[in-house]
Amino acid sequence: MSYPINWDLESIFPGGITSPQLQARIQAVAAEIPTVATAIADWDASTPDFAKLSAILTTLEDVENGLSTAGTFANMIQSADTANEQAGVVMNQVQTVATSAAAATTELQKKLVAMSDDDFARLCADSAFTTIAFNLTELRQHGQELLDDASEALINNLAIDGFQGWGNHYDLLSGEQRFTMADGSELSAGQTQNRFESSLDEADRKDTFGRWEATWAKSAPAFADTLNHLAGFRLANYRAHGITDYLQKPLETTRMSRATLDQMWGTVSANKAPFVAYLQQKAKLQGQASMPWYDQWAPVVVGDYQPKTYTFDEAAEFIIDNFGKFSPKMAAFAQHAFEHGWIEAEDRPGKRAGGYMTSVPDTKEARIFMTFDGSASGVSTIAHELGHAFHNSVLKDFPALRRDYAMNVAETASTFAELIVADATVKAATSPAEQLNLLDAKMSNPLAMLLNIHARYLFERKFYDARQHGTVTVPELKAMMTAAQQEGYAGGISTFDPMYWADKLHFYITDVAFYNFPYTFGYLFSSGIYAKAQAGGGDFEAAYIALLQDTANMSTEELAQKHLGVDLTQPDFWQQGIDLAAKDAQQFIDLSQQYL
Repeated sequence: MSYPINWDLESIFPGGITSPQLQARIQAVAAEIPTVATAIADWDASTPDFAKLSAILTTLEDVENGLSTAGTFANMIQSADTANEQAGVVMNQVQTVATSAAAATTELQKKLVAMSDDDFARLCADSAFTTIAFNLTELRQHGQELLDDASEALINNLAIDGFQGWGNHYDLLSGEQRFTMADGSELSAGQTQNRFESSLDEADRKDTFGRWEATWAKSAPAFADTLNHLAGFRLANYRAHGITDYLQKPLETTRMSRATLDQMWGTVSANKAPFVAYLQQKAKLQGQASMPWYDQWAPVVVGDYQPKTYTFDEAAEFIIDNFGKFSPKMAAFAQHAFEHGWIEAEDRPGKRAGGYMTSVPDTKEARIFMTFDGSASGVSTIAHELGHAFHNSVLKDFPALRRDYAMNVAETASTFAELIVADATVKAATSPAEQLNLLDAKMSNPLAMLLNIHARYLFERKFYDARQHGTVTVPELKAMMTAAQQEGYAGGISTFDPMYWADKLHFYITDVAFYNFPYTFGYLFSSGIYAKAQAGGGDFEAAYIALLQDTANMSTEELAQKHLGVDLTQPDFWQQGIDLAAKDAQQFIDLSQQYL
């Protein structure tokens, strides 16, 4: 079967960014907000009418679904065509409406705070609200941090051209970057990154990375200005709400404790030796005395072996087949996504770098963005994003509040799906040389999660520590990033990427602060789930879906205890996930000896 390599957006809003249906949806949402705001203002928290509250929540859900659908549609248009200026106009329009919606939600939170404890307990016990009782409790708790109405409204309005504006500014700046190669050709960021990470020619990788670094460096002052203003707005907002610890909100957002976070990173820090050894061995195979930054992703090719390349159709069939070995529902879902054009995978100029899954609440669907280069790593990326989409699908019929799972557990389903496919590619190898190449591709995940993302976390800690005392300059940002990479990689690499703070989108995302540690959590959490799946016994598929359905319904620690029977504040759980990856590292080292 031939699957479409471009996504279908016409079924969401026909006509692209100028779609009349898109504007109609935005206007319909905008018209609902004053009505629901009045209903919230009239709702009496001292004698709460539960039926009226239910109607309010229903309207707010439609508002959220509409804004999310319209906003993600515009973002998808811009991701696939960075030159599309109208997409930015629509995103700003959506953010303006969203500000009004946020003001209504803020007022509802204050009403929940004003309820007596007894009335709120009755509310949570009412059959109409039990599904979202945990989420209402969260809203009430967070509502206790709110300022007066005028102050909250002012902050939300200033955020349109301030906080959100700077985030949009980064999207514009990064989308404009063009990378001129030695032959005079011009590549997009996504194409350039694919080239220096996957080229079989070491000289080409080095040259491409040099051009990558130099291009980002030319705009370093603009990126530094953007990053400083984003963080400055966030910190000022925290201070206004009495928050002095910049990790408080990221931890609240991920529903996890500081004890869990510290235990995870402490266990990771104590177990870097196997991965440093892997990098050193890989450098030897590449004929290098040590591992330079740009070569850490390079394919390992030994003897006369050439890495296998997949067509998009082959990748699709491989993913569907291997998903089916763990969950027929996952396989059927993936096939539906491929058949119905949910994936934008074409390798062409003008696309944004990176990949993501985005939900489309109005249609109860999802879409996936990436640039497929035919590599085994590219196949794993598709699987990763399909894992996100499957998670989204098992929650699609729940209320919006119950679908609001945190980023750390969001990375669980994606990484689990990626583990399935990466493991399958290694097992399907027909020669030691191919197995070595695929083991290396599989190792890219723990390398990213345990070394690279740790470096990102360390950088962001250093940056926010400094930003609390003033603007951080370009030389300081570069020095901070280099120091973080030295510590995060524990001596495993010999050169660094000082401009990583500019070229990595994650540092500029406004929705989530510290867009790093949740990835490592998700990787190690999914390793525990994968081990359980391999052990067999019981109905794994049903248990797995039950876990995913609870991801927005309890704290991270409670989720782990209920579904896996583990204590995340202890090292044992984290150690088992690291040990699984360390076995792959050792297998790579052992297998590679014959090629040195």
